[in-house]
Amino acid sequence: MKLDPFYLIVDSAGWIERLVPLGVKLVQLRKKDGGDAELRAEIRRAKATCAAHDCQLVINDHWRLAIDERCDFVHLGQEDLAVADFKAIRAAGLKLGLSTHDEAELETALSASPDYVALGPVWPTILKKMKWTPQGLDRLRDWRARIGELPLVAIGGLNIDRIDCVFAHDANSAAVVTDITLNADPEARTRQWIEKTAPWR
Repeated sequence: MKLDPFYLIVDSAGWIERLVPLGVKLVQLRKKDGGDAELRAEIRRAKATCAAHDCQLVINDHWRLAIDERCDFVHLGQEDLAVADFKAIRAAGLKLGLSTHDEAELETALSASPDYVALGPVWPTILKKMKWTPQGLDRLRDWRARIGELPLVAIGGLNIDRIDCVFAHDANSAAVVTDITLNADPEARTRQWIEKTAPWR
């Protein structure tokens, strides 16, 4: 499986409707709050936008809703692995991405046979407070050696100036949140990311 090198992560269908039409081909809906009805509505809006623009949609955490809404990709953190029903996820045909932050988590992730592995934070991140120190670029190369041909996503502290070195250290995809969502002009920044990652597409 091949991932687009530009992996946008946002927290609402509104962001997806705003940015995906610019040419984004891989986006994760990472909405942590809200009841089932609200989350279902967000997923449906996001799915419709992505279908209209040939964009791969990844649902963060909410694997039951992803199954119900016939999505095709779900991303889980380590805290979700203990409660997720992998048989149901696979039976529904969902692809699976998993977060990793250290050696033990990588082993746990690989035992679940994911479709991609994410490593982070590569650099310090302001998105959320983490107990892990930044992993650094060398860890990307180490993870590549460990996971073989499995797609590797770099996440945490990425910005437009760090894209080249992420791919130089063997990542397949660069995930970004705040460099776009906190930018004064998110649309312009999104276009920059699309252009900058084009050589790896």
